[in-house]
Amino acid sequence: MKYAYYPGCSLHSTATEYDATTRAVCAALGVELAEIPDWNCCGATSAHATNHLLSLALPARDLVKAENMGLDVVAPCAACYSRMATTLHETKGNEVLRRKVSEIIGADFAATAKAKSLLEVLAVDVGPKVVETKVQKPLKGLKVAAYYGCLLVRPPDVTGWDDAENPQSMERLMTALGAEAVDWPFKTECCGASLSVSRTDVVLKLVNDILAMAKSCGADALVCACPMCQANLDGRQPAVEKAYKTTYHLPVFYFTQLMSLAMGIDEWKLGFRRHSIDPRELLHAKEIA
Repeated sequence: MKYAYYPGCSLHSTATEYDATTRAVCAALGVELAEIPDWNCCGATSAHATNHLLSLALPARDLVKAENMGLDVVAPCAACYSRMATTLHETKGNEVLRRKVSEIIGADFAATAKAKSLLEVLAVDVGPKVVETKVQKPLKGLKVAAYYGCLLVRPPDVTGWDDAENPQSMERLMTALGAEAVDWPFKTECCGASLSVSRTDVVLKLVNDILAMAKSCGADALVCACPMCQANLDGRQPAVEKAYKTTYHLPVFYFTQLMSLAMGIDEWKLGFRRHSIDPRELLHAKEIA
């Protein structure tokens, strides 16, 4: 099983622990990642708010490189995955639009490579049964709230690999690791990450609502598959607690960090020291690490 790997800007900067655990988990499961050479930013939420053709051209250039590698693309970041999947959805069967995009990027864009999220690859293509065979340290006693955010499984006509309203892929992976996935209703709520600078007041409320719901449903921690969501839910907790005069202290893991921990991958690769809410106290209390 081999994919063209698109780490995106975050995994090479603010989310290096997501990159390291992605590579480690994939290697342990026999998933080969070939990083796309000379990849560029996908445009994330900024490009499509600026210029529609630009928002298609940026991911198209990366997709052309994957086409030339003869591979489908895997993207760990939910925003990167969304932009690539949207570009393919809009250009397939639309020769006029695809020709415009090809002219902009100076390369023939055929839209033949598939774009997959990392969660889709590990939870669907590999599957929890295979993951379970690699578990060395079950995450017994750890209750997690699986958080998908607003882009990973929506819109369903673009994604289509899990239920858009009540996805279960991450829960199945967590169960295979020995953790308990709590049932909660905010798994696809937006955390407001793209409004962090322009509307901090709105973001504080959204993050507070998500943390409060996870806590009330019995979660010890959240687990996510997006560097923007992780940074927002983890790094903004002190400001939220101050604004709402409460205490959550909920660690926010990447799902690959928990997979790495359960699979016995060297702890120095997990990057827990980079978290604002250090999860090591919780893991020690649960006698997991």
